[in-house]
Formats: sequence, C-alpha cells, structure tokens
Amino acid sequence: MTGSSAWELRPASALAEVAPQWDTFNARIGGPPVLRSQFLIPLLDEFGSGAELLASCGELEAPLALAIVAPRGFGSWVTFQPSQLPLGAWLTRSDMELASLLESLSRRLPALVLALGVTQLDPCLVPRPVNGARVRTLDYIQTAWVDVQGTFEDYWAARGKNLRQNIRRQRSKLQADGITTTLETLRSPAEVPQAIADYGALESAGWKAAGGTAIHPSNAQGRFYRAMLEKFCEDGTGRIYRYRFGEKVVAMDLCIEGAGMLVILKTAYDESLKAFSPASLMREHAFAGIFAEASIERIEFYGKLMEWHTRWTDNARTLYHANYYRWPMLSTAKDWADRLRAGQSLQTHG
Repeated sequence: MTGSSAWELRPASALAEVAPQWDTFNARIGGPPVLRSQFLIPLLDEFGSGAELLASCGELEAPLALAIVAPRGFGSWVTFQPSQLPLGAWLTRSDMELASLLESLSRRLPALVLALGVTQLDPCLVPRPVNGARVRTLDYIQTAWVDVQGTFEDYWAARGKNLRQNIRRQRSKLQADGITTTLETLRSPAEVPQAIADYGALESAGWKAAGGTAIHPSNAQGRFYRAMLEKFCEDGTGRIYRYRFGEKVVAMDLCIEGAGMLVILKTAYDESLKAFSPASLMREHAFAGIFAEASIERIEFYGKLMEWHTRWTDNARTLYHANYYRWPMLSTAKDWADRLRAGQSLQTHG
C-alpha cells in the first residue's frame, strides 16, 4: 500500500484537541507509551519551539500515519526529537510504504522541502525499508529489552553467574551491616512531585550535575517529568520505583507502561554507594514483581545498549533513521560528503 492519501497539517498545539484520535491510533498499531499524547504534550510544552506541525495522513478517525515534524534549516524538516523522547514522533500502519509517505508529506509541507528526516524509528513498529534513490536509512543505536515470560526464577537462573553472585554478595553485606532495603512502587499522581524531587537529588549529586542535565523540580526537565508522570499516573499507567537503604533513597526508576510493555525512562542512584550496586538491587526486586504481575509482556530500555544491559537480557535490536531526498542527486551528494568526512577523519587520526 502506498501513501497517496492527502496530508493535513495543524499546529502541534492541536495535539491536545486530537489526543483521543492520536492515542487510539497508537494503541491500534501497538505503539509504545512514549508516543502517547500524555508524553508528547508536556514534551512540546517544555521543549517545543512553536514551529512544530502535527501532520495526519488520511481521515483523522482512521489515519494511515500521524507525525509531529519541525523545520531544521533551509529546505529541511525532521520529526520532533528532543532528547527525552526515545523514538521519533511518527506513527504509521505497518503496511504503509515509508518512502511514499515521506514523499507525499514532503510535498505538503510549507515551501520547498529538499530533505525530510524521520528519526529513531523502531523496526518493530516501522519496518526498515531498503535504501533507494530517494530514501536512505542509517543505524541509530542498538537497544535492549526483556521478554517477561515464564517465572522470575527461570529468568534469574538464566542470568550470568557474575550478576547473580554480585546481587547475593551485596545483600549479604547490607544484612551484616543491619541495613534493611525497601522497594516502593509509586503510582499516585500525588506522589509524583516528591518523587521528582528525590530523583533530582540523586542526579544532582552525581555526574549529570556537572553537565547541567540533572533533573530539578524547577527546571524544564523536572517540569516535563512531573507533568508527564502525573498524567500517566492518573490513568494507572505510570510507576516510579524508589529504593531505600533504611530511610535513605539510593536508587530510582521512572517508568510508564502501555501496550503490554513497561518502559524504563530514566534511572538514577546514589553514586557514593556505587559499591553496593543499589540500582541492580532495585532492579532485581522490581523485575521479580513485574514477572509476578503477569500484565507486562516486555520491559523496554530504549537507551543505547550498554554492557550492564547485557547482564539483564540477551535481546537487542537496532533503531534507525530514515531520510527522504526530493531529488536523487541530493542523496548522492550526501553520500559523497559523508565519505569525504570519513576520509578526513581517518587522516586526522591516522
């Protein structure tokens, strides 16, 4: 099937008005909770420029595709992609041809569009097309997930010996020191403000404080996560894990759920207690509860695959970008430019 149906454009602020249609479509295609309106609206509020457009292909009640796009330099548009959003703001039926959708959207956008990029696509949702004259794809990152199948005991027995021994060793140390551990699962909107303050305190005491990226209740990051998590908690799909040594908060996970998956958005821990592996202790406890619930089928990390992820799962897949060029010569020119930059880099580091 091609993307021949007409696109309609609205200011991205209209997402609040068409949220039911957006969320119904996201649910219909098995989309993740990070692409629900409850996530995107506060994200636009805090990190949008005001130039973003909401694009819908076909009838809004039964669309072929939905997207939020923004201009990026002369003749170029790209999906809305602040760092807090792990996937590009692009929803489409899996039977739609991505190249046709991009071509028709590029012709509908204002002025002359020379290139249109769709970033951080999940091949589970948008099958990766073969490179052609006008559409090129490139790897973004590998990301990990955990299939929640069977019992936690079976899952845990399949983990590496080093992880299991480390967890057992840290628990023995804490017990010997008379330190009790507690996992709290926060789900109420009323609990979110304090949780964000606690999370911010953990990040502000760590390496993110130096880079200015730590969450704080008064900065854009803190306002976004508070507003977003309050919205998810209102309908029972938000959860925050808070882990304590005694009364001290030592690790936290910010999570949302939907479509049978739990997405771990952010993790923070007390770096002064790194030797005790507080985040790993929290995760073992939390995962045991998730397996017991039987309502979550998959745990998604969505971040770049790290060595520590491989201790918790053997699963990984590659997210990708897709770029559409109005004329084939533009994609050829970009290939030449990329090869030239690569050659210069080799010479510089040779």
